[in-house]
Amino acid sequence: MYTLKEWWTRISGAEPIDGWDGKMLCLETDAQMTSLTNQTQGFLACYTFTLVTRGELTLTYNGREIRLRAGDLYIYSPGMAVTVNAISDDYRGFCLLADESTTLETPVARDMISLAYKPVMLLTDPKLTLPAETAASFEARMREIIAYLHSDNLYKQQILRMLYAVFLLDFHNVKEKVEAHEHIPHRMEEIFIGFSRLLPQHFAEHHDIGFYANELNITPDYLSRIVKRVSGRTVVDYVNQMLVMEAAFLLRTSQLSISQIADRLHFADLPSFSKFFSRLKGISPKEYRERK
Repeated sequence: MYTLKEWWTRISGAEPIDGWDGKMLCLETDAQMTSLTNQTQGFLACYTFTLVTRGELTLTYNGREIRLRAGDLYIYSPGMAVTVNAISDDYRGFCLLADESTTLETPVARDMISLAYKPVMLLTDPKLTLPAETAASFEARMREIIAYLHSDNLYKQQILRMLYAVFLLDFHNVKEKVEAHEHIPHRMEEIFIGFSRLLPQHFAEHHDIGFYANELNITPDYLSRIVKRVSGRTVVDYVNQMLVMEAAFLLRTSQLSISQIADRLHFADLPSFSKFFSRLKGISPKEYRERK
């Protein structure tokens, strides 16, 4: 998948800020800019929060159609397919993007951010409809992040990570009020966060639950039960989602042969890769590449 810096360069052709480190970006968006994201169709290794301030946007997120209006906050999680279907000419919004390491390993606010991981990761519903006052508060926070991104403050990076932590806590607070979540013990949340951190680094080479359980010093059965309880999904679901998105990304953007992609993703052979891809995408790798 694209890193945040690769993604922005692809859709805009230039870096948004001099000396940008590519870890976090926040900006105002319009219809034209938002439509450009179809060039990458969700092949993005970062978390994204989009606050709609005017107009309407309809998109397909992981096979599900979602309509966004003013006051809606939409959350994108890495590895999910997304396509913009329709957007009104008067569409306006704010978009906050942070790469996976910034989200999962912010050292200055690790304890605070851990509280907010769960609603970001689970995405039982990737859209929240906010009260006007709450939407205004999120907009103000995003404007503050934009200001610091463009500032020459000596402590800019530390401040940005703290502001991101506060943003996640605000998001967590709103989501908890909207949805009644089952209480998840802290130890289980920590294990789930650990799995979420390992997955992007190792999914191509390690498809089996045993590897992740071993890295976390727990049994495969315990990891399986924790992931299922916390997210409602299985470890295999998460691994397969990452594999099929990376396969689609490589088929779309690289010159690698299908056999080479199968090898890169550590499938036993080409037939097993083709069968896997066809099952999850409903189309063979060859047909997908030809269509794209």
